Amino acid sequence: MDVYSNFAELKQAEREGVDYRVCIVRRDNSSIVVLAPHGGGIEPGTSEVATKIAEKEFSLAMFEGKKPTGNARLHITSTNFDEPRCLQLAQMTDSVIAIHGEGSKERVVFLGGRDEKLGAQVRAVLESQGYQVKIHENPELQGIATVNICNRGRRGAGVQLELSSGLRKAFFESLTTEGREKPTDELAKFASAVREGLRGSD
Repeated sequence: MDVYSNFAELKQAEREGVDYRVCIVRRDNSSIVVLAPHGGGIEPGTSEVATKIAEKEFSLAMFEGKKPTGNARLHITSTNFDEPRCLQLAQMTDSVIAIHGEGSKERVVFLGGRDEKLGAQVRAVLESQGYQVKIHENPELQGIATVNICNRGRRGAGVQLELSSGLRKAFFESLTTEGREKPTDELAKFASAVREGLRGSD
C-alpha cells in the first residue's frame, strides 16, 4: 500500500532535491517518451535503464527517489502517478514507454500496456536477442488501465516493461547506488533491443 495516493500528498511531506528529484528531457523530434515513474532508489535500476533506452533519440521523464534509505515510501502506483512535469510530457507525446522494477529472481521482462502493436514490436526484438518476455500473472502489473501513466500519451495506449530483479541485477555490478554506477554490457544490449523495437513507430 502506497504512503501517498498522489503527488500532491507526497510534495507536502517530501523535499524536492533532497528526498526526490524529477528529470525531464524533451526531444522535439521524438514521438516517444521513456518514463521511469519509480526511479532512483524506489525501483533500483529503472532510471538507468530508461536513460539508456532514451539516449539522444527519445524524450525522457523520471521521478527518482534520492533518500539514503526508505525510498519505497515515495512509490506512487502507476494509475495514480500524476507528477505534473512527467504527466505534461507524457500528454504532449504520442506514446509512453514506462520502465518498472519487478521482484522476480528469474531474468524476465513482463510486457504490458494498451499498445499491442508497439508492444509486439518490442517483444519480437527482445526475444530475438534471447530475452524472456511474459505477461505478468497479476492484472495490476499488466498496464491495461486507461489511467495508467503508460497509457496517458496522445494515443491513449503505451507500453509497460516490468523488469524483474534478476534481469536488472544483470545490468549492473549490483543494484546498490554505487553498483548501478558500473553498468555491464548487458544494459547496452537490452536498451539497444528496446530502442530497435520502438523505432517502427517513431
